[in-house]
Amino acid sequence: MDLTEARYELVISVDARRSGEYDDVDKQRMRERIYRVLEAAFTHAKVARDAVHMEDRGDGVLLSVVGRIAVTRLLGLWMVEVHENLRDENRGLRVPLGLRVGMHVGPVRHDGRGISGRAVDLACRLADSPLARRLLDAERADLVLVTSQSLYEDVVSSGGKFIEPAHYSSARLELKEGEVTAWFHLPGRPAPEIPTAAPAAPDADRADDAEDVRGADDVEDVRGADDPDDALGVDGEDRADGPGAHYTVHGDMSQHSDNVYQQPVHIGRITGDAGRRKG
Repeated sequence: MDLTEARYELVISVDARRSGEYDDVDKQRMRERIYRVLEAAFTHAKVARDAVHMEDRGDGVLLSVVGRIAVTRLLGLWMVEVHENLRDENRGLRVPLGLRVGMHVGPVRHDGRGISGRAVDLACRLADSPLARRLLDAERADLVLVTSQSLYEDVVSSGGKFIEPAHYSSARLELKEGEVTAWFHLPGRPAPEIPTAAPAAPDADRADDAEDVRGADDVEDVRGADDPDDALGVDGEDRADGPGAHYTVHGDMSQHSDNVYQQPVHIGRITGDAGRRKG
């Protein structure tokens, strides 16, 4: 393999919610749950193991999927399976596992240590964005998916099996590389309401995440972007600002409410008592 050659692949960054609150024993169990959720989803979505590159991130996983696998399968069926498997894992847990998933398609380079490239950086930043953290807690959800603007425009906006573009909401994020538009989705729910303010509060898992998060010390500006045409694309092209409040978060901050688990309305496989709420 030519290590200088980049291949277009789907990059998926998966992070666990507030991993710093787990002790050593519970953190190991958390990691085992994450891998069970992801690997079972690949099996059910019929994605061959040799099509997936997987790297451990301590409190999460970094993946890339080769171009021969349709991106719609990962955005649709695979995400449904991840959600359902996560719901199964969370049944009966006092503290349910929450996951943030970032996705972007772009050039990826492989070497003996893993994968690299701007596409990898962007997927990681989307999953780790303060707004993704805030939405996961504010909505008391199991899972939040964040896609890049280009992935939304090229794939999500056309819809497909288990892909509902109307269930995504956009917001502008100020990342280290510049301002980008991201699209947020809570599987099984209507389009999330993007917060109009973001009170800054320290995030409990920053100590664990510090080595894995790229650009954690940067200032992040987040703005609501109801109209994708009013937002900046991933390429940083200048366009007019859209409506929505503007706020600044220093570092990687978020405000968390009580960790209460609530079953969402969902699509796909249904196992057990899907309508029961757990506090």
